[in-house]
Amino acid sequence: MPTKRDIALDAAIELLGTRGPRALTHRAVDELAGLPAGSTSNYFRTREALLIGIVERLEQYDYAYWEVDGNAPAPHTVDQLAHAATTFAEDMIGANQARTLARYALLLEVRQMPEPLLALRRGHERIVDWAAALLGEFGVAEPRIAAKQLIDYLDGMILHQLTSPTTDFDVADAVTRMVRALLS
Repeated sequence: MPTKRDIALDAAIELLGTRGPRALTHRAVDELAGLPAGSTSNYFRTREALLIGIVERLEQYDYAYWEVDGNAPAPHTVDQLAHAATTFAEDMIGANQARTLARYALLLEVRQMPEPLLALRRGHERIVDWAAALLGEFGVAEPRIAAKQLIDYLDGMILHQLTSPTTDFDVADAVTRMVRALLS
């Protein structure tokens, strides 16, 4: 069962992803979350603290998505990895679009805020480390570089499909080609 803090963060992510950074206020989060006025402020005293909380919650979602805790089997073949990355990309473009848009809004919002930016960078590095370990199991010579390339590709492709989608774009084909190129 999610805590009130998590409920507030989920509402903040929804606000950021659907209405943008200007709509992200403590009061608006309380209203959307159905929490008593002042609840979000009790957990996150400042906007920067709220942004750090959002960064951390998005990272939790990333780990949960990929089941990094070790409960799910990691992909062991190129096709399994391509399928997992494709499913992730399609989900971020589709069902979890608001979360994805929140992430992109957050990237721009925190660029001049040292503490939230540091939290974002640290979270990104943890994801890169995880992906590098995964790619290392495939025998990639430089798994950290390959992990960054794969993550950057997915981020860019997802961004372009959200902002200027092309109807004939085949996510599975594009991701599979990228994964195969990285692992060859």
